[in-house]
Amino acid sequence: MTGSRVVSMGHYQSPNVVTNDDLAQRIETSDEWIRSRVGIETRHVAGPDETVDFMAAQAGKHALDRGGLSPDGIDLVLVATCTAIDRSPNTAARVAAQLGILGAATLDINVACSGFSHALATADHTIRAGSATRALVIGSEKLSDFTDWDDRTTCVLVGDGAGAAVVEAAPEPEISPVVWGAVPELSNVVRIEGVNGTFEQEGQSVYRWATTQLPAIARSVCDKAGVAPEDLGAVVLHQANLRIIESFVKRLGAGNAYIARDVVESGNTSAASIPLALSKALERGDIPSGAPALLFGFGGGLAYAGQVIRCP
Repeated sequence: MTGSRVVSMGHYQSPNVVTNDDLAQRIETSDEWIRSRVGIETRHVAGPDETVDFMAAQAGKHALDRGGLSPDGIDLVLVATCTAIDRSPNTAARVAAQLGILGAATLDINVACSGFSHALATADHTIRAGSATRALVIGSEKLSDFTDWDDRTTCVLVGDGAGAAVVEAAPEPEISPVVWGAVPELSNVVRIEGVNGTFEQEGQSVYRWATTQLPAIARSVCDKAGVAPEDLGAVVLHQANLRIIESFVKRLGAGNAYIARDVVESGNTSAASIPLALSKALERGDIPSGAPALLFGFGGGLAYAGQVIRCP
C-alpha cells in the first residue's frame, strides 16, 4: 500500500437547536445583526450528558455504520478537540471504549479549529508508514462549555457537534500531502485560557489573516495535490464565518465547486466543523463519490492545515 483514503464519514449534533431569536431574548442582539456579520442562523447546543467523547463516539459509530465496517478493524483512533474537560484519560481512549475498539492506539490532537485536518494528516502519515491500517479520525467540540453567554461578540458564534472519517490503507493515495503551519506570534488572538477560561478572539485580526493570507496557501495545497482550484468538486473550509468562507473561495478561484456553508445552521464548531459539514453534504448527495475536495482548517493558534481528498 502506498497511500490512504477516506472510506466513510459520519456526524452527530444535539437535537437542541438555538436560534438567533433565542439569543436575542438573553443579550442585546438580533437575527439581522448576527446574519449580516457572520451568516449564522442557528446552532446546536449539547446538553449535560452530551459530552465531547459521547458526541465523538456517536459520530464515529455513524461513520462505521455508513461504511459497513466493524470496530474490530480499527487500529488507530484520533480525536481532534480543544474542549475536552478531563486531562486523562484522553477523549480518544473513551471513544474507543464506547465503540468496543480494542487494542488500538488512541491519541488526542489539540490544534483548535484546524485540528481535524491535522488529525487526518497524522492518520495518513501513520498508515503510509505501516504503523496502522485503518483509522477512525474524529473532530468533536463542545464550545458551549467554554462560552460566556452574556458576551454577544462570542456567544452568537459557537455550536457543538462532531464529525468522523474512517481512513484506511489504499494502493494509490487518495489523500494528498498536507500543507500545514502556524503564526505562533499571533496565537493569542484566539484563546481559551486558564482553568475557568472562556472563548475569546480578536475577530478583525482573524478575518484579515483568513481572507488575505490563507487563499494563497490553499492554492499551494491544490498544487501539491495536482488539482487546479477550478477543477475542485468541493471546498470544505473551517466553518467560522460565512463572510470569510465566501471571500476565501472567491480569492482561491474555486467558483465551480460545491462550497460548504454548514456554518449557517451549525455555527462555529471548531475542530468538528470540517468533518461535520462534509459528512452532511455527502449524506445529502451534494458531492459525488470520487470528487476532489479541498479540506482546509484554520483558526486557534493561528494554525492552518489543508489537503485534497477523493470523496468516499
